[in-house]
Amino acid sequence: MRILCLIKQVPDSLHVPMGSDLTLQREFTAQILNHADESAVELALRLRDAHGGSVTALTMGPARAEGTLRELVARGVDRAALLSSPACAGADTWATSFALCAAVRALGDFDLVLFGRRAADGETGQVGPMTSALLGLPCISNVTQARLEEGHVVADQLTEEGIFTWQASLPAALTLCEWSYPLRLPTLCGLSRARSAGMIRLTPEGIGLRPDVCGLRGSPTRVIRVHAHTQGVRNPRWICASEAAEVVARLLNTGPEESHENACLL
Repeated sequence: MRILCLIKQVPDSLHVPMGSDLTLQREFTAQILNHADESAVELALRLRDAHGGSVTALTMGPARAEGTLRELVARGVDRAALLSSPACAGADTWATSFALCAAVRALGDFDLVLFGRRAADGETGQVGPMTSALLGLPCISNVTQARLEEGHVVADQLTEEGIFTWQASLPAALTLCEWSYPLRLPTLCGLSRARSAGMIRLTPEGIGLRPDVCGLRGSPTRVIRVHAHTQGVRNPRWICASEAAEVVARLLNTGPEESHENACLL
C-alpha cells in the first residue's frame, strides 16, 4: 500500500501583507501545517500501520517548508518530497494543481492520495479535487472517516444533508476534514531519523513543467486584495411572552430593518 499525502504550510496568522506583485508576503509570518492536512497524514499512518506499505509527504513551497516535512518524518512519515522554485510563487489553485499533478507522477504510482479538504489561507477546497481530476483518480471530498476493504476505500463524507458513505476502487483520492484524525506526536526515534532523513527535491524543470504554466504566470486568476471580514454588532431584544402565539406573531412581524437583530425570549 503506497500512500501519498499532499500537505501545505499556512500562515499562523490572519494578517499577511500582500506585495506589489500581488502575492502574499509569507517570509515574516510563522508557518504551521494546515489543520486539515494533519488529518490526512494521520489517516495515512494508520492505514500503513494496519495494512503495511509506505507513506510519502509532498508539498510545494519555499525552501523553509523542508522543516515541516522533517517534522512529519518525526511523526512517522517514510519519505518526504519538496517541490520548490521561485517560478512557483503566486500560483492559484489551477497552477498549483497542475504542478502537484506533475510532481505526483514524477514520484511514481500510489494506491491512495490524501489531501486536507481546504487550506486555512485560501479556503477554496479546490486543489484536492482538481489534482485528483488531473491524475484521473476518483475523489471523495469532505471525508470524516475512511477504511480499506478488498481493493476499495470506503469513506464517510460530511455534507449539509448529513453523512453519506461512498466506496471507490483503488487508486483513489480523499480530502479530509479538519480534526477527523488528530495527528500523533513525534517520537524520540522519529526526531533522530528526521534530522538525517533524505529529502526528495523537485523543480519545475525536473518534472517537465514549462515556466509559463507555473506560479503567477500560469495562473488564470489573481488576488488583488485580502482583508478580514468583521461581523456586525448584534443588538438582541428581549421579548416577554406568556403564550407561544404571541411570540410567533412578534417574530413574523419583524421588519427588514430588524432582520439582523436577535429575539431573546424570557
